Amino acid sequence: MLETKRRVIGQLIICKGCCCGATQNGRPEVPVEWLKEEWRKRGLLKRFQLSISGCLGPCDVPNVIAINSESSSQWLAEITDFNQYRSLVEWAARSVEAGGLLDLPREFNRHRIHPWR
Repeated sequence: MLETKRRVIGQLIICKGCCCGATQNGRPEVPVEWLKEEWRKRGLLKRFQLSISGCLGPCDVPNVIAINSESSSQWLAEITDFNQYRSLVEWAARSVEAGGLLDLPREFNRHRIHPWR
């Protein structure tokens, strides 16, 4: 098995594909550049990966996010408000400080989806 030098606690994958963030089609914006800058500014990149992806699906809900760790995968959808992205950045920073993924803030409970069911 290959090993890396870094201990990554997780990966946040932001969908920015055909539907998510497609403001020209009436979908809510995904603040990609702001997220990248915050991730860099807070020094999260080496411990908590941020990936901006093409289509993650499912496309019937806007602004999908996948959160992966060694032990779990969580999916969120309908992340439509800038403050939700701000909350995710704060959560990621606290998780890095704690050395592992903390529970997501309760505000995201109603945004959880299970795309493989």
